[in-house]
Amino acid sequence: MKRKMVPMLAALAIAATLGAGTTRADPPDQHQNGHSGGDRPPAQYQSHPPGHRNGPPPGYQMDQRYHHDRYYPPRGYVVPQLPHEYHDVHYGNNHYYYGGGAWYRPYGPRYTVIAPPVGLFVGFLPEYYTTLWYGNMPYYYANSVYYTRRWNSPGYVIAAPPVGDPDRTEATVSHAGEDFFMYPRNGQSTDQQARDRYECHSWAVQQTGFDPSQTDGGAAPADAARDRADYLRAISACLDARGYTVR
Repeated sequence: MKRKMVPMLAALAIAATLGAGTTRADPPDQHQNGHSGGDRPPAQYQSHPPGHRNGPPPGYQMDQRYHHDRYYPPRGYVVPQLPHEYHDVHYGNNHYYYGGGAWYRPYGPRYTVIAPPVGLFVGFLPEYYTTLWYGNMPYYYANSVYYTRRWNSPGYVIAAPPVGDPDRTEATVSHAGEDFFMYPRNGQSTDQQARDRYECHSWAVQQTGFDPSQTDGGAAPADAARDRADYLRAISACLDARGYTVR
């Protein structure tokens, strides 16, 4: 694969700065409490990160649909705190939190695992997902949640389960090429964050030839680690120029 060099990333990143949407990723000290809807969760509190594959924490269940084959906490599972790194997504007047493969709502002083509402806009895909093809339409599946791409703007949306069996599936892949969190330094809105992340991602792909939405980033296996590092440096420089702290 032909690779492009990434010279003077910070200067190019500033030139790449345009304007505006990703789902907000709040720092760990900005957790919020509130009220949970639905049935009362079981009285057990675990804080293991979701998405385990090599043996489940107590109470976790394996999602075997479409050979996804990863462990997650069941709906109604209660934790004393959110994962160390998470996304805070606003929908109407409500806050939904995503971390490590599971979605949460506040439940008193704790948090309960929930199914996110259909129509919720997000600027990211889960760490691990299985791609389902219905004709020319891809769905991204993880932990009983279906995501589709927003065709008229950056990002994804939570979708209702598609009808019938997919025409084909693609194996569960890691989205770890973008395994970082961005924190807005200038009070950027959720829409502004989504657009900035999308535009910086597109610019980093153009500069490095590495696309984390593809298996191994579209690189030869021997080059994937090096190309991924170039991609992360590029997107981090771009986001820093737009007023974000990346880690």
